Formats: sequence, C-alpha cells, structure tokens
Amino acid sequence: MENLPKCPKCGGEYVYEDRDLLICPECGYEWSKNSQETVEDELIVKDANGNILKDGDSITVIKDLKIKGSSSVVKVGTKIKNIKLTNGDHNIDCKIPGIGAMKLKSQFVKKI
Repeated sequence: MENLPKCPKCGGEYVYEDRDLLICPECGYEWSKNSQETVEDELIVKDANGNILKDGDSITVIKDLKIKGSSSVVKVGTKIKNIKLTNGDHNIDCKIPGIGAMKLKSQFVKKI
C-alpha cells in the first residue's frame, strides 16, 4: 500500500483514494492527488449586492446598525477601509471611524 499524505485541512491520517481524488473521511475534504501543493478552501464573502469582498477592501454601511450594549449607532453611508474577512456569522472585522473595532455582517454593507 502506498503512503498517502495527511489531510491538508484537518491533518487526518485516514485518507483514501477515489479515482483522481484523495478524500478525508474525518472532515469530508477532497483534493486532487495530482496537485503537489495543498489547496485550501478560500473564504468567499459577498456584500448586499452580491459582489465578492476581499481582505483590504473598502465598504459602505447600507443600513443604520445599532451597537449592542451601547447607545451608539453606525449610520448609513459610513465608509470603512481595510476590512478583514473571517469565518462565522459576523464575517467582517473592521475599525469604524469614531467607534472602534467591530465585527459586521456582510449583508449590511456594499463594496465601494
């Protein structure tokens, strides 16, 4: 039996072959056995208009957003520069002028 590589996503040892693919039964990740580099799943985040966002983009808030635990509000039209994308429900990390560091949902912003 040939030595198969560990899963690039979870590090699982029980990788098996299925035609031209290598499959990890622990996390369900599939990748081509012909590729030498490890291919990671790219995080795809879309704004309210369906445009794909990337790290470092500038965005605008499209709806007044109340800040939980505070009386402050992020107003419509607030411009935010240099965003960072993350996994999870609130998938944008950013620094809002006058408010500070926050996490936002991508459905309430649009790309500039």
